[in-house]
Amino acid sequence: MARIWVGTDIGKTHHHCVVLDSEGRKLLSRRVLNDEPELLALLADVLALDEDVVWAVDVADGMAALWINTLLNHGQQLVYIPGLAVNRASAGYRGTGKTDAKDATVIADQARMRRDLAVIHPDDELSAELRILTGRRADLVADRTRRTNRLRGQLTGSFPALERALDLGNVGPLVLLTGYQTPAALRRAGRSRLETWLRNRKVRGAAELAQAALEAADRQYSTVPGEKVIAQMVHTLAREVMGLGEQIAEIDKLIAARFRDHDLAALIASMPGIGPLLGAEFLAATAGDMSRFGSADRLASFAGVAPVPRDSGSVSGNLHRPRRYHRGLQRVFYTSALISIRSCEESRRFYERKRAEGKRHTQAVLALARRRVNVLWALIRDGQCFQRGLPVATAA
Repeated sequence: MARIWVGTDIGKTHHHCVVLDSEGRKLLSRRVLNDEPELLALLADVLALDEDVVWAVDVADGMAALWINTLLNHGQQLVYIPGLAVNRASAGYRGTGKTDAKDATVIADQARMRRDLAVIHPDDELSAELRILTGRRADLVADRTRRTNRLRGQLTGSFPALERALDLGNVGPLVLLTGYQTPAALRRAGRSRLETWLRNRKVRGAAELAQAALEAADRQYSTVPGEKVIAQMVHTLAREVMGLGEQIAEIDKLIAARFRDHDLAALIASMPGIGPLLGAEFLAATAGDMSRFGSADRLASFAGVAPVPRDSGSVSGNLHRPRRYHRGLQRVFYTSALISIRSCEESRRFYERKRAEGKRHTQAVLALARRRVNVLWALIRDGQCFQRGLPVATAA
């Protein structure tokens, strides 16, 4: 058992570090710059107090990355306590104020008293790369969604019939909007010229798209104030959405290539519904190391697909979704479960059985996702690929 505990309140430019002994007495309190020489000096000073030490942080990535890697590279034991838990625990300590020193003290004291905190392990290079790439892809998808919504808003305000006729999730309608944004412009072009213009830009279904656009133009002869500026904004937004789509396609290729290099890639991809992207997100969240969780139940809880009870008094069996879970990992299991319903007969039967029991669609998919956690856990544990034709319960 450790003899001293060190809590670090993570900040962007500075961290605050507090050291407590086994009796909870404060041995050191220091504000340190988030810079390697300063962090190494702090590490040396703490180890001079005692080498049997447990470190604790309230942030596990981002601005804490340098500090975490410094500790792990020097073989230190490091645990993670969520910021929300620190915030709630602070209410049990003396004083109503909030300072970095107090937060660091709470982190150290919680690490001293609790034995259920998650231990932070060093990640392999490939898992770290996948985490960066999938994070970047998520940012690009969010940016594309925002710009697409703005584009829809501009079209709804100036040319609602065209907004209803176009599926802006496809490239063809976006190409159309880079050239034509108003009813008058579409009518002047005419069907033949518009169709030729689209074909020259390699738009699939050019004839159907041109027909739909002209039908929308025939339903509106009025102009709205500021139509010229709106047309310019629609043109710009359409090009931005297309550019983001190209960036997402490029990063998807990188993710697929890096995922295939992982030792567990073939095993994970053998699960119905899990392709390179979802497999990469799974590795980014777990590093493929199931020993971090201890059991499939803990992995399911971490992924947010295992309900938690909220019983009180005579009320029992009151199950709810957990409040703390990994959103990205939940997306992996939930989305792959949806896909497997269409592509895997065993998953389809399990889903239909849950629906027959009276569960709603979302509940049935979550139940399937929970079962798939057991299956994937067993596959990684045994080092075997998924085999179709085996009942899901048997595989679990």
